[in-house]
Amino acid sequence: MVYFDHAATTPPDEEVIRTVAEVMARHYGNPSSLHRLGEDSEKLLNKARAVCAGALGVKAQELVFTGGATESNNLAIKGAAWQFMNRGKHLITTRTEHPSVLESMKQLEAMGWEVTYLPVNPEGQALPEQVREALREDTVLVSVMHVNNETGTIQPVGDIGRMLKSCSPRVLFHVDGVQGFGKLKLSIPGSGIDLYSLSGHKLRGPKGVGLLYIREGLKLMPLMAGGGQEGGFRSGTENVPYIVAFAKALRLAVEGQEERAQKYYKLRDRLLRGLEQLPQLTINSSEQGAPHIVNFSFPGMKAEALLHMLEEEGFYVSTRSACSSKRSEPSRILLEMGKSKEVASSGIRISLGDEHKQADIDALLAVLRQSVQRLQVLR
Repeated sequence: MVYFDHAATTPPDEEVIRTVAEVMARHYGNPSSLHRLGEDSEKLLNKARAVCAGALGVKAQELVFTGGATESNNLAIKGAAWQFMNRGKHLITTRTEHPSVLESMKQLEAMGWEVTYLPVNPEGQALPEQVREALREDTVLVSVMHVNNETGTIQPVGDIGRMLKSCSPRVLFHVDGVQGFGKLKLSIPGSGIDLYSLSGHKLRGPKGVGLLYIREGLKLMPLMAGGGQEGGFRSGTENVPYIVAFAKALRLAVEGQEERAQKYYKLRDRLLRGLEQLPQLTINSSEQGAPHIVNFSFPGMKAEALLHMLEEEGFYVSTRSACSSKRSEPSRILLEMGKSKEVASSGIRISLGDEHKQADIDALLAVLRQSVQRLQVLR
């Protein structure tokens, strides 16, 4: 089996698995309890927060642990909108964001907020000047993802954030960093970012844990009321085993970031050069995209048929974002990039991981060529 679906989820690191088991077995106290078991859990929680802060280059008190990036995105967008509705009810995002961002925006629209959805160019980018032109006096928040989870498009979030801080410093800037962290360098404080979302399972950590960076001094209205954990931003007993394991995964991701990116870029280049040799294939990812994601299409072929044919040969790929893969309609992201319905209906995503080697790329290309020939005969 060769697993090429790391953008959907990553196989957990062995150290992460051991950490979850050890903390769950030995440190089961509630971190809010006053006895020794509770204090031990609280110390672990504080240490994990400090490790995550070091990995992100921010302050420990600026981090809130959540149940994953979907929750982090919801808390960032709705929490900011509700907290600052006295400033206005206008929000800005792009048309190619993750569903957790777009659906949050749609919910707010139903409550009376106005949202500007920026179009993207053929490379999948929304440019800083588009954001600037969309700004209004009543704009509260701009939300733009760092790396698109379907095509690997890198958004110029640093340029957007710095532009916002120079011309509209009261407008908050949220970045969904799920697909960029651990692969691309990004200074959160140096990019004008006020809110930044991450997920554990995209970094070889556990599922069901994530974080939200909230710039020091910034207030958000919480989504959940309760015991006031996580500085009052996210009530509920903290999942200490998963948080500690998440911190380990974050640290490992940062330690190997440069080497990982170099390796991925070499593998990605080999994959792209091989794909270019296949007839009737359209490459949807930009040459300047993220190092770990390649999206391509065979117009006229059903993506699901090709996916299952590759699976029969031991290669696991995806058709689009895992959150949308079970829907039969064309890819929303590819359509927004100006691709035809045929191209958008036949997209395949390859996403790379630490275990991959050149031999895996070559084997995938060989099986892909055979599978396409078989499908053409069957048509």
